[in-house]
Amino acid sequence: MGHSQNKGASATKVDELNAGAKFVLESKGNWWHAGYHLTVSIAAPALLSLPFALDGLGWAPGFLVLTIATAVSFYAYTLISKVLEQAELEGHRFLRFRDLAGYVLGRRWGFYPVGVLQIVVCLGAVVGSTLLGGQSIQIIYQIYKPNGSMQLYEFIIIFGILMLLLSQLPSFHSLRHINLASLVFCLGFSLCVVGGSIYVGHSKQAPAKSYSVEGSSVSKMFTIFNSLAIIITTFGNGIIPEIQATLAPPVSGKMFKGLLICYAVVISTFFSVAGAGYWAFGNASAGNIFTNLAPSGGVALIPNWLLFLANIFVIADLFAVALVYSQPTFEIFEGRFSSVKSGKFSMRNVLPRFIIRSLYVSFATVIAAAFPFFGDINAIIGAFACTPLDFILPFLLYNVTFKPSIWTIKFWLNYVIIVVFTIVGLMGCISAVRQIVLDVSSYKLFANV
Repeated sequence: MGHSQNKGASATKVDELNAGAKFVLESKGNWWHAGYHLTVSIAAPALLSLPFALDGLGWAPGFLVLTIATAVSFYAYTLISKVLEQAELEGHRFLRFRDLAGYVLGRRWGFYPVGVLQIVVCLGAVVGSTLLGGQSIQIIYQIYKPNGSMQLYEFIIIFGILMLLLSQLPSFHSLRHINLASLVFCLGFSLCVVGGSIYVGHSKQAPAKSYSVEGSSVSKMFTIFNSLAIIITTFGNGIIPEIQATLAPPVSGKMFKGLLICYAVVISTFFSVAGAGYWAFGNASAGNIFTNLAPSGGVALIPNWLLFLANIFVIADLFAVALVYSQPTFEIFEGRFSSVKSGKFSMRNVLPRFIIRSLYVSFATVIAAAFPFFGDINAIIGAFACTPLDFILPFLLYNVTFKPSIWTIKFWLNYVIIVVFTIVGLMGCISAVRQIVLDVSSYKLFANV
């Protein structure tokens, strides 16, 4: 019903592009550029939490869940790309997730919910990247000044200032070279972590470890769902239509090639980091594997040069991640405050672009500095927002658009995935809230953690 009633309205919004869509989401890229963007948005430093996720599942169930998440996410992103391509065949190229959802499901059930969820996911990713970037700069600082007086919030501000400068790049497409470098950085820090974990596991300093899932039955249940939520969030994206929007038309088949590049990196990094980290530290694996490799206030378990190199790669990658996830928000604001009648680099558009982006990055930096426990909050964001955007909506949009027969496997497979991930998402939210309740006594604004 939403599809037919809103087709005209949605098509008009897309065909009459505002400045945000025209400038930020300009369509000039090739399929390999999409591969770079996809890799940055998925194979990010969040994968450093995967050993911790295995802690709640164990070896066999953990790798089974990783394999299922890999297959389901690749399938989901392929389906939503096909829905976008079908809309283009019908004469409407959608550059934004919310417009596509509004076209298929109607504005009430598609446009507005997706718009809100996407803003939440993108802000969470930018704040989380800024926080992690500050923590990595702090690790490097402590290598050379172990008794230094600088606090975490100061390193977060340093990251934020550099991010503010990079955020002035005018479009998603203009990030293509940065994102290619980021792909290499992701492989770099993953290799460092795997090598470091193997080094620690075979050294005389190797910590005692156990691979059993500990705790009461209730505790184990919540731990399992928390681990599932971490893995789902790590595979999350939420901006597939915006990435496909950067492709020069026609786009048919290009996103699939880009996904192949992305998942070659995903498979090589996710499984190796998860396996090596969990093997080295067992159920003592921390939410960030660097906490195990270089304990706060303790002696690093790996050589300083390796710790330095790994964190340099992470910092460089985090800039790209934050930039990519800023683009949908930049598009929204610039659509309101910029003029499509003036040139991209005219003073009429450069000035509001600078102000809007500077304010947004500054806001994200303040949140990251004030809430160094934002990782717990991001767990809720991941379960609440990433799950519907990446593991529910693609299958629903596909079934509504293509209407596969009820007698086909694809019809039932899509709805089974929707039901399963809805349950996992809800339980993940509950687990994340429970974790915040357990940790709230340790929370302190601008804490040096």
